[in-house]
Amino acid sequence: MDNFKFYKYHALGNDYIVIDPKDTTLDMTVENIRLICHRNFGIGSDGILYGPLETEKGDFGLRIFNPDGSEAEKSGNGLRIFSRYLWDKKLVRDEPFTVDTPGGLVNSVILRNGELVDVEMGRISFNSTKIPVTGGEREVINEKITVNEKTFQFCAASIGNPHCIIPCEEISRELATLYGPHIETHSIFPKRINVQFLKVLDRNNIKIEIWERGAGYTLASGSSSSAAAAVARKLGLCDNHITVHMPGGELKISISDNYDITMTGPVTRIGDGVLVKEAFTTKV
Repeated sequence: MDNFKFYKYHALGNDYIVIDPKDTTLDMTVENIRLICHRNFGIGSDGILYGPLETEKGDFGLRIFNPDGSEAEKSGNGLRIFSRYLWDKKLVRDEPFTVDTPGGLVNSVILRNGELVDVEMGRISFNSTKIPVTGGEREVINEKITVNEKTFQFCAASIGNPHCIIPCEEISRELATLYGPHIETHSIFPKRINVQFLKVLDRNNIKIEIWERGAGYTLASGSSSSAAAAVARKLGLCDNHITVHMPGGELKISISDNYDITMTGPVTRIGDGVLVKEAFTTKV
């Protein structure tokens, strides 16, 4: 393996490293992914965007890796970052384009000269077999889950990746970090799950705290925002256009009557550099 270039961006504090497979012969093993994402021994990030890849389904293929080495089906912030990367590399301009992820095909378009990215995330499903959640086939709405001797009422949804949304009167980072890890790995979620603690502010505004599957506490998440907004709408607590407030900033979510989700938000380029092969002599 030779040295190779990487590109780093953040979307509301949720940072990703973009690695173009044409730039490296590195195998994306669990060990290598963990090292690259490590905040002390690697570059440090909330994940890796590996692309563009050849695909017959869309204009560009993308794989998304979590810092624990697992692979995510879809990431809203990751898709915005990857879209901005394609724009920076002049692979796309102002016209819409498609990105093929393991969680489905999405449509993306760059706005305001790269300042904002608009992504059609796909359709939300509350169906237990698609999320998945154990038990008979049903819409997972207002069910109960108990962790650490505390019982929560929750809804679950998929937008290509799984989400558990817990409405609360008050939310905090402490709440997310205390209960998030146990909900993520609860036995009723066979593929683990992303967790959002949701507070509805009014008909057009919600606030969430996020525990992300494979990454832990996260400042912002596009797919989490999409799922939480859809649940707020499903419960009749919000209208179709919702601003999602997170510790890292805000995203705009639009929900159609069929629960198709459009997400709009910013991306910031941090910089780029060279990852040298000596880094991989460290074991983490």
